[in-house]
This record gives sequence, structure tokens and C-alpha cells, in this order.
Amino acid sequence: MSYQGLGSLMPRNDILGFIVLALILLVVLPLSLDIFRLNLVGKYLTYAFVAVGLVLCWGYGGILSLGQGVFFGLGGYTMAMFLKLEASDPESTKIQSTPGIPDFMDWNQITELPFFWEPFHSFGFTLLAIILVPCLFGYIIGVAMFKRRVGGVYFAIITQALAAILTILIIGQQGYTGGVNGITDLRTLQGWDIRTDSAKYFFYYLCVVLLFVCLFIAQFIRKSKLGRLLVAMRDKEDRVRFSGYDVSNFKIFVFCIGAVFAAVGGAMFTLQVGFMSPTLVGIVPSIEMVIFCAVGGRLSIVGAVYGALIVNYAKTSFSESFPELWLFAMGGLFIAVVMAFPNGLAGLYNTYVGPKVDAWLAGLGKQKSAVLPRPPENPGLGNNPAPVKPAAPVPSSSLPQGVLHEPQ
Repeated sequence: MSYQGLGSLMPRNDILGFIVLALILLVVLPLSLDIFRLNLVGKYLTYAFVAVGLVLCWGYGGILSLGQGVFFGLGGYTMAMFLKLEASDPESTKIQSTPGIPDFMDWNQITELPFFWEPFHSFGFTLLAIILVPCLFGYIIGVAMFKRRVGGVYFAIITQALAAILTILIIGQQGYTGGVNGITDLRTLQGWDIRTDSAKYFFYYLCVVLLFVCLFIAQFIRKSKLGRLLVAMRDKEDRVRFSGYDVSNFKIFVFCIGAVFAAVGGAMFTLQVGFMSPTLVGIVPSIEMVIFCAVGGRLSIVGAVYGALIVNYAKTSFSESFPELWLFAMGGLFIAVVMAFPNGLAGLYNTYVGPKVDAWLAGLGKQKSAVLPRPPENPGLGNNPAPVKPAAPVPSSSLPQGVLHEPQ
């Protein structure tokens, strides 16, 4: 990619935002927090995956999904199934009536492993399922909705209903999913104990790296032609359709991207926290994920990360002091942001802080150019002017008659 192409993909402000975020996540927080708090931040970052996907879907595509917890849960349960099977080897479950199956299946008198659990003995299949299962599910929902031009508040209500349906299904099928308790007691990954401090450090840094991969993908989509089409569809969908574009296909694509981002976050949540439950799939967590995006700024992919960190930290702090009131605080925060700061923290930065940063950077550029020495007029000969080559004589045949000979 050329320098001009890189500059158009990553403007100066975006590059600065990525660098500052990387320094905070990779240097400042690991050096200033103990392992317990750092693991808590890692859990917050798993929600940032969902918020980044919502920036593409809601902020740029105008697709407000109130059911992103569905995809977060699909990714989390997919990883939890693999970890639970690894923890349920015959030696570890020999006290059960049926050794070799998860404990909650034995409690519900299931005598053999269900067929849809069998493939999750493979770690490679599990990694593929984390990507493909939510993508396929998102594709089915997108085709069913967007091909019929269902959007706006109707799509939001339908996705919210899907989150409720999946929660009821998980709780009702307790023998296959763990029920209301979820899938717990996850101990090892490929024989490596995921409960140790070294494992928690590793998963934190892995979460940050995967988050930046998603950020770069979102940035590429945002700056591409697809990103411009998403904004056009959000503002004037009929005009884009009349221009010859299939609007539904673009919506399906960006909705599937948001689903995959959320599923990756769910898988990392399972690895860092050590369990997965239906309380992370339903309506309330799905609405909270929208709040993360709104607080950070629904038009800023970096702002979505800050929104997830700040809101979750406030939620943890507030729930420790007032456990019965934090839901009201979250609702009040969402209303306040929508009413007073519709563009979230990113809007505040662009309005008040961004211009000052640009002026400071411009001042640094002027000082640097003033310090640099002025180059000589001719680098090859110092300050001496270049020698003038004498002009070639003009052939006589090219002169008009009367000029060829001097008068006698």
C-alpha cells in the first residue's frame, strides 16, 4: 500500500487514537494494576468487541440491534463446551454415575454425550465454530429481515425477542446447556491451567491483540467504499437502492461482521472469567452493550472501547456500593448521553479536545520546519550557479532568405 493510501485509511487523528489506546492497554494498565484488577479490565474489553461491531452496524449502517448478546453468548458457549469436555475426562468424573460427560448432564440423568457436543472435542473445530456459527446465524437473521426490508425499530424489537428466546431455550434445556447456572468449573485449555496468574496475563494480552485486529478491520471497512455506502444507506436508503445497489446485501454483511466480533468477545470472556451463563445472553446485557457504544460514541470505533471500559468500571463500582440501584443508574446514564451528548465521548473529544491537539501538532510541525536548514539552490554544485551550456548554431538552411548573407 502506498503512503497516500495508508494516509487515507488511517488519518493522523486516527493513528494518534490507536497509539494512545495501545499504550494504555499494553503498558499503563499492566504496570499499574494487580492481576485481579487487570483480569477485570480484560473482562471489560470483551464487551468492547461487541461495541465495535455496533459502531459499524448502528453508527454507520443505521442497524440498531438489541440482541447482540445472542452472538456474544454463542461465542462464549462454543468455547465453554470445548473447555467443559476437556474438564470432563473419565478420570476427573469417575465419581459420576456416567463418567466422561459434563457433570450437569449426569445430574439430569443423561447417560451419553449428545451428538452435537461430539465435535467440540476438537480445538480446531471449536475455533472455526466461534467464527462460523454466529456468522451463519447472523446471515439467516439478516436474510429473513433485510430481504423483506424490515428495519428501524421493528428490527430492534425482533432482535430483542431473539435474545429472550435464546435465554429461555438455554435455561429450559438444562441437561444440555447447564441451565440457569450455565457452564462452569472450566479449568484447562489443552492441558494448560487457565486459572493461574500467568494464564490470566496471557489471555489479557491475547484479548488486546484480537481487539486491535477487530479495530483495524472496522477501520478498513469504515474508510472503504463499503463504509461510504453504509453511511449513505443510513441517511438515504431509497436513494442508494435507486442507484442500483442491493442494500440488503450490504446490511447482511455488516450485521454478520458485528456478529463475529461479538462472538470473539464472548469466547475471550469464557477464557478469562472461567464460565458462561444465560445471564450474559438476554435482553438486559444486550441493551447494556448498546449503552457501551452510545457512551463511547456510535461513530467512533476507538471511542467504543473507552465506552465499554468506563461504563463497566462505573457499573462495578456503583453495584458494589448500591447493588439494587445500578440498573437505574445505567438507564439514567444512557438517557443523559442521548439527550446531552448524542455523539458520546468521541463527540466531546472532537468538539473540545481535538482542535487543541491539532493546533499543538501543527505548531510542532512549524517549529520543526523552521529549525531545518535551507537546502542549497543546486545540491550538486553547492551555492554556485550551474554553468550555462552554449546554444547550438542554427543551420543556415533554416534561416529565411535575406538573412543568410550580410549586405555587400
